[in-house]
Amino acid sequence: MTASRFPTTGPGAVPDPQVAAMLAALDDGFPDVASMPAADVRAAIRARRSTPQRLPDLREARDVTIAGPGGDLGLRVYRPHHVESPLPVIVFAHGGGFVFCDLDSHDEFCRSMAVGVGAVVVAVDYRLAPEHPGPAAHEDVLAALHWTAAHIGVHGGDPARIALAGDSAGGNLAATVAIAVRDRGGPPIAAQVLLYPVIDDDFETESYRRFGTGHYNTTGAMRWYWQQYAPHGTDDVRLVPTRATTLADLPAAVVITAELDPPCSSGDAYAARLAADGVPVRHRRYDGLFHGFLTIPTLTATTTARAEIWPMIRESLTLATTPESAPIQLDR
Repeated sequence: MTASRFPTTGPGAVPDPQVAAMLAALDDGFPDVASMPAADVRAAIRARRSTPQRLPDLREARDVTIAGPGGDLGLRVYRPHHVESPLPVIVFAHGGGFVFCDLDSHDEFCRSMAVGVGAVVVAVDYRLAPEHPGPAAHEDVLAALHWTAAHIGVHGGDPARIALAGDSAGGNLAATVAIAVRDRGGPPIAAQVLLYPVIDDDFETESYRRFGTGHYNTTGAMRWYWQQYAPHGTDDVRLVPTRATTLADLPAAVVITAELDPPCSSGDAYAARLAADGVPVRHRRYDGLFHGFLTIPTLTATTTARAEIWPMIRESLTLATTPESAPIQLDR
């Protein structure tokens, strides 16, 4: 693992003033999700949403509706202005605690990722909990992957170079779908990209103990998200990827964690387990940063981190064509 150069919370650390101000604003204004019905949470999150001042220009940004396991399933296909054809592909699942967010909440991020990586991005508007508890979201992302492998050529994508990606709860979905493809069969996956992923429901890790309050994402909120998504328990590999007996033979992974995020320790441990099971891994923890920072483009730290992460994703998509590559565990 490597840690970023951003300020840490260790002895003598100097907090980034911009990050500190953003954390204070989030702590003051983010709704207390555990005290509200899911529909009210979604409304409150939408009300806080601002329109980005400048969106990356794309060759194509098209909404598509496909047949999903629970009915119509919405996708949004982003195609950048790149000469290369066909382009690698990223099937992306948004975060939001399995309960909120949608295609629009992550539109800027998907556009920036498409341009930065040089890839066609397929964002998935999966079913949300608690109305649709897990594994509904998992099955929707799996269906989107199958559709992408069959149809992405029309949008300039290469079905032989598909990555599964997601942030937060979406990172969980990317990880569990990668396991499902391995175990149940499906399109070949070149990479999995897990951005501060919600790996499991272990609330006793070091990062939960240290950062479970006062850093925007809280232990109380995480408990509530899991209650909505997995009301009947989490002893199911479609819900928690660490339930898998082995992680061997999974696609190359990019794992990004944030020091101030309660799920950070679980993400770090998952990256280590992937590497131990022989999976090529690029793992970076961003010290001094918090859950969700990659979707806040006004932060200077976000701009810097994206510029580091996009090449990592590009490189991971090439590992499928170099099977002799050894597992990668970056030095901390």
